[in-house]
Amino acid sequence: MEKKIKESVGTLLAHIIKVDNRDIEKEAPLFCEIMGQDFECSEDEAKAFLYEIMDKEYDLDEHIAIINQALCDDRLSKFHLLEQINHIIYSDEISEEDYKIFEEIKNKLFEC
Repeated sequence: MEKKIKESVGTLLAHIIKVDNRDIEKEAPLFCEIMGQDFECSEDEAKAFLYEIMDKEYDLDEHIAIINQALCDDRLSKFHLLEQINHIIYSDEISEEDYKIFEEIKNKLFEC
């Protein structure tokens, strides 16, 4: 289950980078730092995962559901994840779309 959660959190964080067409090389250190803190993965592993997600089709709602199920009773961890998403949003120019996506994710994360 931890592997699925790791993949889902990584996908969620990478989604913010992907939808904004951000510079992957510029965003990779922050992504790697967050993934390393939460899942003890190496910088190389996190960077490879980030590049993989950029070219991959995924169902964001499915990944949010996995996270929601895993953290159903752990609101603090959900808030921590939202803080990390916010950190990625703030790492570059902020658009109205960024916060629309943030609000959608937040609402779905707290359905449980």
